[in-house]
Amino acid sequence: MKLCSFNSGERTHLGVLTERGVVDLTDKGFGCDMNAVIESSAIALPLISELVKDSSLPALDPASLRFANVTRPGKIACVGLNYRSHAEETGGEAPKEPVIFSKFNDALCPAGTPVALPENLRCFDYESELVIVVGRRCWQVTEEAAPDYIFGYTVGNDLSARDCQFRSNQWLIGKSLPNFAPAGPFIATADSFDPAAPNKIRGFVNGACVQDDTTNGMIFSCASIVSYCSQFFTLEPGDLIFTGTPSGVILGHPKGSRVWLKRGDRVRVEIEGIGSLENELI
Repeated sequence: MKLCSFNSGERTHLGVLTERGVVDLTDKGFGCDMNAVIESSAIALPLISELVKDSSLPALDPASLRFANVTRPGKIACVGLNYRSHAEETGGEAPKEPVIFSKFNDALCPAGTPVALPENLRCFDYESELVIVVGRRCWQVTEEAAPDYIFGYTVGNDLSARDCQFRSNQWLIGKSLPNFAPAGPFIATADSFDPAAPNKIRGFVNGACVQDDTTNGMIFSCASIVSYCSQFFTLEPGDLIFTGTPSGVILGHPKGSRVWLKRGDRVRVEIEGIGSLENELI
């Protein structure tokens, strides 16, 4: 099942993607809050599954929707250097434990939302990523139990300003600029997507493919990431975890040949089995 949030008039609506398009759930007893659906998923998901069997329900063209943020996360955690090829291309070594950093919540932005590039920076980079959507309160869980705490998965772009990312050993200021965490538009529920399968993950700039790998190329699995994070901070329903990017980022190119992102570029991330996320840089 694939769920989304979208704007209609003054309200945020919930939707479910069907073969016919997106069925609006908001006026069918499901409210307008994705976090509420996540928190009550054991009840809500079977009801939604039964509802969409009714082929008479009107469906909306996804291309016509103004998407909203995928969830209301209490926190956005990120994993760095989680593909061996990416660690090597940036001159680093594959880490022995997950490298965890964060983005502020106002970095989150929906699919289709323009991302403004700050005038005082210039080295802007893309990072195509699978994003975990946390489904239950999660504190110090084992790797074996961790999948039970995952609601689903979405598509993310860990946009980065490299010229300030490395001003210190902390990456935060290069990662958490406004709207530098596009994600969505759809959440594939955990029962419909297996991150350990060879799902294609690809990045595009203005239609040209710049990243091409599979989600099973991660060093640390989604279950191990959730378990690891939960040893140090509590994960709550709706929290997001960006799981790292494969090789092909601009930073990995030799110095002198790096063509950084610029205003007017369109960046798209596609993950097989979930969907496509596209944002224009302005």
